[in-house]
Amino acid sequence: MPPLKTFIVEDNPVIYDNLVSTLEELANVQVVGHARDERGAVDWLRQGDRFDLMIVDIFLLTGSGLGVLKAAQDAQLPARRVVLTNYATADIRQRCAVLGADRVFDKSCELEDLITYCERMSDGTATAPGDLPLDPRR
Repeated sequence: MPPLKTFIVEDNPVIYDNLVSTLEELANVQVVGHARDERGAVDWLRQGDRFDLMIVDIFLLTGSGLGVLKAAQDAQLPARRVVLTNYATADIRQRCAVLGADRVFDKSCELEDLITYCERMSDGTATAPGDLPLDPRR
């Protein structure tokens, strides 16, 4: 299977580096783009590069991951969108769902779930968002 082309929006370099190495090692992910703030992410999305998955943090260096989700939704991008945040409250989960996020993962306790999500996308066992387990907190 070809790698899962992934765009990551994360401002913390340590988290970004650890996330990339973990996903590339465990889930057949290839990172094709990265941004640290909302403007950089929106600019990257406008370039039209093809990708399969976007992983977005909510709180960024400047701007917000919610703005990135809105830009992806407005552009009707076919890629799946997930949020990886330390603030996975019920309100944030709802707001992300309205903006087209398929899932919201809590950085502190749901990293394994994100890895499983990526594995299932990359190995083809989940071909549509409905094929993936739903987040019970949504």
